[in-house]
Amino acid sequence: MIKRELYLQRIRPFIDTDLVKILSGIRRCGKSVMLELIKEELRFRGVLNHQFISVNFEDIDNQSLCTFDALHNYISEKIEKINGKSYLFFDEIQEVNAWEKCINSLRVKFDTDIYITGSNAKLLSRDFATYLAGRYVEFVVYPFSFAEFLDMYHTINPEVNSAEAFKQYILLGGMPFLMNLNLQSAPCNQYLQDVYNSIILKDVMKRNNIRDVDLLERIITYILANIGKTFSATSISKYFKSENRTVSPETVLNYIKACEDAFLFYRAKRQDIIGKRTLAVNEKYYIADHGLREAVYGKNNRDIELVLENIVYIELLRKGYSVTIGKINNLEVDFVAEKKGELIYIQVAYMLASEGTIEREFGSLKAIDDNYPKYVLTMDEIDQSRDGIYHRNIRDFLLK
Repeated sequence: MIKRELYLQRIRPFIDTDLVKILSGIRRCGKSVMLELIKEELRFRGVLNHQFISVNFEDIDNQSLCTFDALHNYISEKIEKINGKSYLFFDEIQEVNAWEKCINSLRVKFDTDIYITGSNAKLLSRDFATYLAGRYVEFVVYPFSFAEFLDMYHTINPEVNSAEAFKQYILLGGMPFLMNLNLQSAPCNQYLQDVYNSIILKDVMKRNNIRDVDLLERIITYILANIGKTFSATSISKYFKSENRTVSPETVLNYIKACEDAFLFYRAKRQDIIGKRTLAVNEKYYIADHGLREAVYGKNNRDIELVLENIVYIELLRKGYSVTIGKINNLEVDFVAEKKGELIYIQVAYMLASEGTIEREFGSLKAIDDNYPKYVLTMDEIDQSRDGIYHRNIRDFLLK
């Protein structure tokens, strides 16, 4: 079990507080393991096993607990038998009807420390805004970073170097269970297809009562093909019209939003760097795990520049940055990342193979008139930093 210290560092200050801890993220990204890591942390602090109460709502044996009153009665009975504080762990809580009522009551009624996971942003944000305003803290969990993937790879092959591991990471992505498959291509591909199907069925279609499966799959395929490219719902609608299918932009937006709520896609808005304002058109979308893209759509090696951009975007989110796409006059900056008032600007390319490529990648950053760090990230091994702009190998950037 890889110890995901990045998340534990953020969670530790909230342990044993009245705040409900929510771990959200795409299905199979490692939220359940995070609950086990939190239990390890609590044991280290002296909490005893009998103080833990855990329920996984994907276990069919717990189906009778999927209403708020049944769950409340079950947990209340268990808490009353515990001498001292109770630590409650609820996995995939969105399976429980009106679960927020139960959680709020348990928090108020007993001496508890509560941790929950969920795979649907809409349910979490809507329900907690109503019942627990100011009484919860949310941590978004992502699939393995390259650093975590490398740690995982070393448990299988201690001799593998970062360059070889990164080639595998580009194709397989970072879903934690891949370690159990020894990173073998065919089994991993089958597993990722099954994960994708589960996300679409349970977290997109079922949660949003979507009946037109064909249209949903076509929209997802369009986004997968255009990861990291600017487009609009109108452009997708026009694309379908060219294929003799009428789909309104509003329907397209609703389907994409359903995928966002399931943490399958993340939307990056565009920002005018000079005017400091957000632009409402031609946003970009990135997938939570690029290994899913390879399993469902393929062509990660062919679209290497888009995949590298996707990897960097998710890494920035993972490290707590707010990320937008930068626009400065007629130029574009791949990422403007902000955290605690500090900015970094990033361009991502495959290789600096020509003077034209160098001018394009460095030129956008040179046009920005401030002193925040600026990076060009590529697969090149030779440092070509210039004009105060850092050039880094993308692996080194991810590992640091």
